[in-house]
Amino acid sequence: MDISIHQTFLPHDDPDTALAFYRDTLGFEVRNDVGYNGMRWITVGPAGHAGTSIVLHPAAATPGITDDERRTITEMMAKGTYASIILATEDLDGTFERLQASDAEVVQEPTDQPYGVRDCAFRDPAGNMVRIQEVH
Repeated sequence: MDISIHQTFLPHDDPDTALAFYRDTLGFEVRNDVGYNGMRWITVGPAGHAGTSIVLHPAAATPGITDDERRTITEMMAKGTYASIILATEDLDGTFERLQASDAEVVQEPTDQPYGVRDCAFRDPAGNMVRIQEVH
C-alpha cells in the first residue's frame, strides 16, 4: 500500500492569531483561506511539502455536536487537552529559540525523552499542544 498523511485538522478559536502563529512563527505557507458564515478554515503546511497540510478549523463548526459538547470542547481547548500535533525539525534548539522569542507558550524546553526522542513543546494560540521532535 502507498498511503500518506495528506491533511490533519486542528481547531482554532481565532483565525487571525492561528494564522499568525502557523504562518509567521512556524513559517508555514498558507495553502487556502476560506470563509463561510462568518467562520474561517485556513490550510497551512511546510514549504516544499505540498502533500501535507494542517487545516485550522473553527471548533464550533463541527456538525452533529450538541451545545454541551461544544462547551466541553471549548473548555478542553482552553486547558490545552483537546488537540495536539507532533512536528519535526533537524534543528530543535534553533527552532525552540525562535518559538521562545515569539508569543508562543512554552510547555517544555528541549529534552531527551526516555523513549528515545529529543523534543520540546508549545501551545498554539487556541491551546493545542504542539510538540516538535528533532530528526536527523
